[in-house]
Amino acid sequence: MNTVTNNVKLTSKIRVKNSLGIHTRPATAIVKLLHHVKSNVMITHKKNTINAKSILSILMLALHKNAPITITVEGSDAEDVMEKLLQAFETCFGEN
Repeated sequence: MNTVTNNVKLTSKIRVKNSLGIHTRPATAIVKLLHHVKSNVMITHKKNTINAKSILSILMLALHKNAPITITVEGSDAEDVMEKLLQAFETCFGEN
């Protein structure tokens, strides 16, 4: 029996809006948001690409205000995950 998976790959380029960049609190919010998702989520800054489900990896990117990043989401729930992530970045993770 063949199983068909609706694997979708989405990419968005955005800039960090948080006045203090992505520090512990917003990094924790990202990891919590992605805790139960099926998709793989990667964040790229400059030449570094990390797994967005890892708080240490996010913090190691040292993302400052206005840092350009690329978010890549691949999986069956990619559209929903991307929408939630973009909304979280847009609202500065509730910080501003």
